[in-house]
Amino acid sequence: MQTPTQRPLWQIYLIFLAPMVLSNFLQSFSGTLNGIYVGQLLGTQALAAVSGMFPIVFFFIALVIGLGAGASVLIGQAWGARETSMVKQITGATLTLGALVGLLAAVLGSLFARPAMQALGTPVDVLDEAVGYARVMMLIMPLLLVFILFTQLLRGVSDTVSPLLALMVSTAVGLLLTPALILGWAGLPQMGIQSAAVAGLFGNVLAMVFLVLRLRHKNHVMAPDRDLWLALRLNREILAKVLRIGLPTGLQMVVLSLSELVILALVNSHGSQATAAYGAVTQIVNYVQFPALSIAITASILGAQAIGAGRVERIGPILRTGLLINLCLTGTLILLGYVLSDWLLGLFITDAQAHMRAEHLLHIMLWSILVFGFQSAIGGIMRASGVVLVPMSITVFCVLCIELPVAYALNAHFGLEGVWMAFLVTYIAMLIMQTAYYRLVWRHKPIQRLV
Repeated sequence: MQTPTQRPLWQIYLIFLAPMVLSNFLQSFSGTLNGIYVGQLLGTQALAAVSGMFPIVFFFIALVIGLGAGASVLIGQAWGARETSMVKQITGATLTLGALVGLLAAVLGSLFARPAMQALGTPVDVLDEAVGYARVMMLIMPLLLVFILFTQLLRGVSDTVSPLLALMVSTAVGLLLTPALILGWAGLPQMGIQSAAVAGLFGNVLAMVFLVLRLRHKNHVMAPDRDLWLALRLNREILAKVLRIGLPTGLQMVVLSLSELVILALVNSHGSQATAAYGAVTQIVNYVQFPALSIAITASILGAQAIGAGRVERIGPILRTGLLINLCLTGTLILLGYVLSDWLLGLFITDAQAHMRAEHLLHIMLWSILVFGFQSAIGGIMRASGVVLVPMSITVFCVLCIELPVAYALNAHFGLEGVWMAFLVTYIAMLIMQTAYYRLVWRHKPIQRLV
């Protein structure tokens, strides 16, 4: 798992990035698969009910992603310095905090599912189904969040293969179990739209068991051994450092998810067909956006490892390589999205009018992800040194002061299409501001290890 620094940077990137991109594709595919099953077997209204839950799930996942981002930087620096005991301590403390976040999500979800769905403006004709689905999803959140967090932390030591294999297990379970529960195969109960959530629970359990067995077999630095079990506690000193990076990153993700709630409320005001179109477009955009995010994560972790190893001079080349790979990889996916948009949307939506609307929205949204990827890579490389407050502030400012006002203004002028135009305006503003801060301020600061 040690980074072969003698390789060209682009090779190091691709070796690290390829399993992570495949993992993100699998993660998206699992959600896509559920969307296809629900849309084709249960109808457009059921898809609208499931789509309405996405921003709430993302809200809690965002918190964990923030924790994982902070911990991964610390783990990357510790791994670069070959301090394995510190890797275990950071891992144990972060997993403990992630489990507590999951338990909080389960409690809040059980108590407030219906008010939350109503506050989002979920269409009345799908409200009861949406509430039932929401409750099941929130109950499985503790295990889901710990699993997501653990796979993030593994990447801090350059292990992107183990998360990929674990996701293959969970995806395979969902592929078989979701339609079995929808249709009642082999005497199983027919669980409607809750089938996807229940299948996800079983998939995550089996994936976690597989992951633990694999790590123990390989004597992995993060394998559950005595040292790691002892590290499963709320270590204040370590968590202070994790939260110093993770809280701003988590806050950024939370603001993004809250903005999605506002956007969803705007979309819901156009009716259940618009909500279904939103869900289908979101599924496809994820396939393009997640690789862009993976490039930013790779830049951040490779940067952290370089800092830990005392090789700060590699930071600039790491960023330039990430930007070039984003141009090639994300750009290719965008082109495929345009060419295959009719077929892709047909996997989710059977209603002709909803399909036509969704395709138009997808064409508006897709190419802005290239801009999103550029600004994410720049923010990721700055996060490698622990600098997160200004990049986070830029993102929050752009979301609150540009995206939401522009979305409301363009919605009033252009209707539903205007909501999607706001994303493009926002990403361009983020790129300009992140680049200015990187070039004028960050590059002139001294870079020091955090652990």
